[in-house]
Amino acid sequence: QIMGSRFQPYDTILTDAVLSLDEDTVLSTTEVDFAFTVWQSFPERIVGYPARSHFWDSNKERWGYTSKWTNDYSMVLTGAAIYHRYYHYLYTNYLPASLKNMVDQLANCEDILMNFLVSAVTKLPPIKVTQKKQYKETMMGQSSRASRWADPDHFAQRQTCMNKFANWFGTMPLIHSQMRLDPVLFKDQVSILRKKYRDIERL
Repeated sequence: QIMGSRFQPYDTILTDAVLSLDEDTVLSTTEVDFAFTVWQSFPERIVGYPARSHFWDSNKERWGYTSKWTNDYSMVLTGAAIYHRYYHYLYTNYLPASLKNMVDQLANCEDILMNFLVSAVTKLPPIKVTQKKQYKETMMGQSSRASRWADPDHFAQRQTCMNKFANWFGTMPLIHSQMRLDPVLFKDQVSILRKKYRDIERL
């Protein structure tokens, strides 16, 4: 399977928004609708659910990759995300064959490369939308990829990819963010919110 083929600028894509889903992603239609609503406000960014982060490993003097569920993220994986179709054009025509071939040979890292590309263009982080708690457990519990994500080789490959990509870009384009958009709070006026959630400070 050619990993980069998911990012080809196919003529059949007629909409500006592309919904990118892995075959084993578990999302409700409501969660897809909400991600699309958010994307309409931020059409230049990747908007989606599974978030990851990068960090500088001073011991190894290289970039590190982490999937720990923290407040901080710098990537939204394309296993469950929405982004503008223009990035298919950029991925195919702007990125060098060496990076795309590496992704295809490893069958890994295409999502990281797309995050590098979008952040390099926008100078902005992606946007994480919050999901139901069960999403984590379902994704990791019954996923056919569960063993792959837990595989240390798979993880090591992703660290290597990040450093190769950063070398080519000449910098680390990924940007950290802590912003999460939640369907309960999105586009709600603060004054109304305070009335609606009077006890919020106690939580």
